[in-house]
Amino acid sequence: MLTCDKVALVTGGSSGIGLAAVNALAKAGVRVYETSRRDIELENAVHLPGDVTDEAAMEMVVKTVLDREGRIDILVCCAGFGISGAVEYTALEAAKRQLDVNFFGVVNAVKAALPGMRQRKAGRIVVVSSVAGAIPIPFQTYYSASKAALNAYVSALRGELRPFGVTATAVMPGDMSTGFTDAREKSPKGDGEYSGRISRSVSRMERDERGGMSPDVAGAYIRKISLRRSVPPSSTIGLSYKALVALSRLLPARLVNWVVYLLYAK
Repeated sequence: MLTCDKVALVTGGSSGIGLAAVNALAKAGVRVYETSRRDIELENAVHLPGDVTDEAAMEMVVKTVLDREGRIDILVCCAGFGISGAVEYTALEAAKRQLDVNFFGVVNAVKAALPGMRQRKAGRIVVVSSVAGAIPIPFQTYYSASKAALNAYVSALRGELRPFGVTATAVMPGDMSTGFTDAREKSPKGDGEYSGRISRSVSRMERDERGGMSPDVAGAYIRKISLRRSVPPSSTIGLSYKALVALSRLLPARLVNWVVYLLYAK
């Protein structure tokens, strides 16, 4: 095993991309702590129970790591889930929970870890966003919005932290073959009024996800980004997805929106 004198805290590291990040960092010799709601034992990390939507819980998790290690060098925010359905028929409570977990869950973890990083004038924050944050997907509107919010959050946060030697970056995976697909909270309400487009869109997305990249690819990428000397505000995992995101920034927004409509909303 490689040796690396760094300490990492990973949120949502019990499965999927989070677990892959835990294993990849541990293989690099990083001492890894993981926090999630599930009561589990991890081979390559110390599990600390915690819910990212609970600000006090995140403060306690961070305090525990600081008491044991004296510092957190790397914070990796992976906790999240997805909902799907038409905006018109999505319950406001479901939409708020989507943002509460995916966006404010990151906010809670970052707020808890930042004081120590700022005082040490060192730290790396890695936030798992999504290609959907750059190219929003119809019928996964609130998920896309939560990831777009993360991209903006990280970009602005970098400016705040620059004088303190703390860097933040968002990584955007594309389709991944993980348990995320089966865990998606799907609402077919209104599918009749929308001529079956809701179910067709979600089925297409799930097919793409099941045939997507292994989470180990994302884990290795997160390890690389976590340990690099400098990082960009955001980056995309996978060459094909890098090309898609680059094209979405170069092409007229109307054209991009039309292509996405043909793929996921027609």
